[in-house]
Amino acid sequence: MTRFLRAIGHPTSLTRLADYILSNFSEISHCPHGSLFLFEREHHHYRQMHTFGPIKMFTVPSVMAIDHPLVQALIVGQHIFDGLESTLTPQPELSHDIPDTLAKSHTLAVPLITHGTLIAFTVLHSPTAHGTLSPETMELLTAMAQGAANALDSLLIYEDLRQSQALMRRTDRLRSLEIIAGGFAHEIRNPLTSIKTFIQLAPERKDDSQFIGEFSRIVLEDVNRIERLIQEILDYARYMEPQLTDEDLNDIVTSCLYFIQVTADTRGIKIEKQLAPERPRGMLDRQQIKQVLLNLLLNALDAVGKGPGSLRVRTRQFQKPEGTLFMQIDIEDTGQGIAPENLEHIFDPFFTTKHTSTMNAGTGLGLTIAHQIIQEHHGDIHVASTVGQGTTFRITLPALQQ
Repeated sequence: MTRFLRAIGHPTSLTRLADYILSNFSEISHCPHGSLFLFEREHHHYRQMHTFGPIKMFTVPSVMAIDHPLVQALIVGQHIFDGLESTLTPQPELSHDIPDTLAKSHTLAVPLITHGTLIAFTVLHSPTAHGTLSPETMELLTAMAQGAANALDSLLIYEDLRQSQALMRRTDRLRSLEIIAGGFAHEIRNPLTSIKTFIQLAPERKDDSQFIGEFSRIVLEDVNRIERLIQEILDYARYMEPQLTDEDLNDIVTSCLYFIQVTADTRGIKIEKQLAPERPRGMLDRQQIKQVLLNLLLNALDAVGKGPGSLRVRTRQFQKPEGTLFMQIDIEDTGQGIAPENLEHIFDPFFTTKHTSTMNAGTGLGLTIAHQIIQEHHGDIHVASTVGQGTTFRITLPALQQ
């Protein structure tokens, strides 16, 4: 019993849990075949979702309505029915639904009940009759059924929550489309104006090399800006399921710092890094996390400007009181800081202070996408800033136990 409860305490999937429940029930009851039926609320019936053993000799309906005699017997009785052929034969409806193979052998049904509700049940079968179970075996099987019901209920609640969270994230993205549409119209208005002006003036000033050269440069920058904006909108709108692999966080940070080192040196910005000696690891999408870090690092360089200034990156690993292990990344700059009234909007789509028509102009979606990626990794991202002193972004992600 202890081994059984320990094993079902942290189920990884519904199929594995069902298989473990049936295999242990089969061992205890000496029934080599079994099926687990799970209640489907949307259809108001119980469906066979997993089987155990060579089921060709053991056939039961794949779906049982809530008014099925066996289901009703389990709901009302809320106890194990040992020997369906003897216990339930007074109900004529049952004999039409339960095959002859069950009536001629040993069959029992075990209800899985939580809070008085039959959330599932198992039907166990032996092709040979071997009498009813002993009181001790019935008591053990009843206790195991209660533990199995609790584990199954917890897993179903977790799955419902996970699906609800995924739906909420998709809904949030769809709700953002209205904001994105308005922001997109605002962002491309200026670039389109310069392009339109160039097209209108070009025929009459085609011989003015200075005009053609300067306006061509501006138009090219604006076209590039529109292309970047469209790509970031597509990245934001697309549901991004992270492709998780075991990654060294320090290694990802070092790789990102390598890309910005030349830019930092050119601007006179000193980069300081303090990497955790224990080399924290986690299940991460390497490219997505690099996208987040590079966005934050480039923003930090822009905030510092031409220098002198500094950019500090720190990683560390820590354990929360309940024992869960996390890893943390801090990106701190000595730039101009962010005004308090802007901090609460920093992750909003199209919120940016970079509206100039240059190659480095911000689209206002970089931090929104970064926030989305960290959420998809079940992490958190926060920002703290003081005007005139600098800004710190802190990312917290689940770490692997070492």
